[in-house]
Amino acid sequence: MPAKRSLNAKNLETLGAKALAELLIEVSAGHAVIQRRLRLALASAGGVEPAAQEVRKRLATIARSTTFIDSAKRKDLLADLEAQQQAINGPIATADPTLAVELQVRLLELGDAVLDRCSDTTGAVIGLFQRGVATLADLAKTAAINPATLVEHATDLLQENGYGQFAGLIPALTPALGEAGLWLLEESLLQRGGVDLFTMEQLLLARGDLDGYLALFEPSQLSWPETAAAVAGHLLAAGRAEQALTVLDGAAESTRMLQAETWHTKRIAVLDALGHHEAAQQQRWQLFSQTLSIPLLRDYLQRLDDFADLEAEQRAFALVDAHPQPLVALQFLVFWPALPRAARYVLEHRHDWDGDAYEIYEPAAERLSADHPLAASLLLRAMVAFALSMGRTKRYRYAADHLRQCERLEARIDDWQGLESHASFMGRLREAFSQKWSFWQQLER
Repeated sequence: MPAKRSLNAKNLETLGAKALAELLIEVSAGHAVIQRRLRLALASAGGVEPAAQEVRKRLATIARSTTFIDSAKRKDLLADLEAQQQAINGPIATADPTLAVELQVRLLELGDAVLDRCSDTTGAVIGLFQRGVATLADLAKTAAINPATLVEHATDLLQENGYGQFAGLIPALTPALGEAGLWLLEESLLQRGGVDLFTMEQLLLARGDLDGYLALFEPSQLSWPETAAAVAGHLLAAGRAEQALTVLDGAAESTRMLQAETWHTKRIAVLDALGHHEAAQQQRWQLFSQTLSIPLLRDYLQRLDDFADLEAEQRAFALVDAHPQPLVALQFLVFWPALPRAARYVLEHRHDWDGDAYEIYEPAAERLSADHPLAASLLLRAMVAFALSMGRTKRYRYAADHLRQCERLEARIDDWQGLESHASFMGRLREAFSQKWSFWQQLER
């Protein structure tokens, strides 16, 4: 009997269409995202044109919107965009791939406008557009789109790439464009305002012109670690590992900075390709000890013998605890992930959080909030205090959102462990920053 009460599709089918329809109407009441999903499903059942019309209408509405999307609203936005993506890549693509390409381009064209008004600290929204590039490539291949038409679409998108969401567009479309299409794309971009260095590099590499790509760089440019690493990566992919090592070593004198991490990781890959595995492992650990790079540590551990990886992981945690930059250590613990350790670390270093590095504090607080509300609150408070004390008015809307999150987390905190309560923190804020009226207006909204 209990199995029949399990919530799954098979059991729900036994309720019958009428009962399910009534349930859907009930649960969708007041939930705009669910209602839009249902309207889209009904339109899709009516054929490709009603479905396409529903998608067009929704994409146009999103394009016109100017509402700021904070972290609480981001989930609904993603669900909405995913629903349109699924309709395009599903029933519409099955019935009319060419129409699906047109709609996919329209969806991608929303990128800059959506990201302009969105809190995307987790990267989920830009990730949707980045994945959408691959979807466009698949649809274009299925539809056998004329290269000239595809070039027009690609040109439009590359001109609206303010957040780099279409950085992978040229490699993705290369199979559909072919060499002739790539030449057409270069010509089209030149006519529309020029081709930047990054795009020219991609065009040359897509055409397989590695020597032409190398000719773009002056010898002095190859002394820059990041540039040397990028060039070496393409040489390595082409089976020219010895040449890649020469390029990398030409920039060796500039690689003591932590910013040269990409150079180090590329050199490690080249050493492995040349069979110098022990040297590669030594360089991995040395670099990890400075940068606390998660990919480096994972790579290092995977190459160890059985059980040796557990001991090495503990040594890595010891390095994290002793790292001179608490913010770097926090980032490692949150994204490794080792959230209980991260929560303890936040509380132990409670006086080290200045709230400035929004791109680290915000996702850290978000990940900790589920099981470690006190640590999450401490990071959220730091961001609020920073925004107000430094007068960062552009952050006020985010700070107001963070303060509302603190209020929600308060109910789940039983032991404040020496930290002041939410009410006390709010009192201090109002006393110290009562003149920041634009912030308090944001909070009241």
